Amino acid sequence: MITAIEDRRSLLERMHIDLPLLLGLFALASIGLIVLYSAGGQDTQLVMRHGIRLLIAFGAMFVLAQVNPHHLFYWSPWLYGFGIFLLVAVLVFGDVGGGAQRWLRLGPFNFQPSEMTKITVPMMIAYYFSDKTLPPRFVPVTLACLLVLIPTILVAQQPDLGTALVIGGAGAFVLFLTGLKWRVLGFFFVLVSACAPILWFFMHEYQRQRVLTFLDPQQDPLGAGYHIIQSKIAIGSGGVYGKGWLNGTQSQLNFVPERSTDFVFAVYGEEFGLLGVLVLIALYLFVIFRGLYIAVQAQELFGRLVAGSLILTFFIYVFVNMGMVSGILPVVGLPLPLVSYGGTALVTVMASFGVLMSVHTHRRLLSK
Repeated sequence: MITAIEDRRSLLERMHIDLPLLLGLFALASIGLIVLYSAGGQDTQLVMRHGIRLLIAFGAMFVLAQVNPHHLFYWSPWLYGFGIFLLVAVLVFGDVGGGAQRWLRLGPFNFQPSEMTKITVPMMIAYYFSDKTLPPRFVPVTLACLLVLIPTILVAQQPDLGTALVIGGAGAFVLFLTGLKWRVLGFFFVLVSACAPILWFFMHEYQRQRVLTFLDPQQDPLGAGYHIIQSKIAIGSGGVYGKGWLNGTQSQLNFVPERSTDFVFAVYGEEFGLLGVLVLIALYLFVIFRGLYIAVQAQELFGRLVAGSLILTFFIYVFVNMGMVSGILPVVGLPLPLVSYGGTALVTVMASFGVLMSVHTHRRLLSK
């Protein structure tokens, strides 16, 4: 019995798979398929398409898990530069859809280069600090901020404020994990706070409307405020135990918009109630704490910074999506990881977990 367990562990190590993290991701993906069947109006084709995308995403995770972190380290500047090139290409000749220019076409496929930079930016900042004295001084921190701002501004110009904030946050997490002194953190906090009002004048009209709707959804209950009002009604009507799978009135009667993508959490909350939400949050916390454990156990600074940044970015995805659907944050268009229907963003999230597994499992091999 013990030998069989050890053999399975040895096989997983050779495949560079972290079993606890994999089980947590499988559980979240399974919940996503169950909820999407209900949110999509019992459309089996939608569930099958999402299942295929999950297979592709898990495949990307497996492939990246095989890559030694040393290779990721040396590739970081090249991947960062390639990502900047693609973002410039999007602004020059990218496809336009829904009033935004965010996609590049490769034959029959469209993809968003901005998704790639969610991984390459923290990798680049971790690479930059790998040979610096920590905690870093003011000048290296300033140069690192410029490296983060370049892709962040390019993505914001598409416009895609939600993704731009995620990219900026991913880079900021690396800076935080380097052990910045409190006075440096305070300086940048004051600087960002002072620049925040200026950002209002550079925002698009629909982005300003989202902020105003967040402050007062009732000012336009049948227009801009409709999404958030209906999602809050759906979550509240679920109560403690929920209405049951496929029995949510707000979702099944099509009151909740975008219920299979950005607002899928409202469908889940209505059908599974508070207890179901607590289970979902517990699963997300398990994955997040496992990721933080991997970051702490990393043998090298590069792996520690990248792993910590990627798992904290995953936390931002979860926190912002649940917050905007619940009405405590403005709507920014971020999906709920592994539960929302999606493609490129799903692959990006799973690719980041591939990097985490690479950092952890290669550490185990090196320690033997």
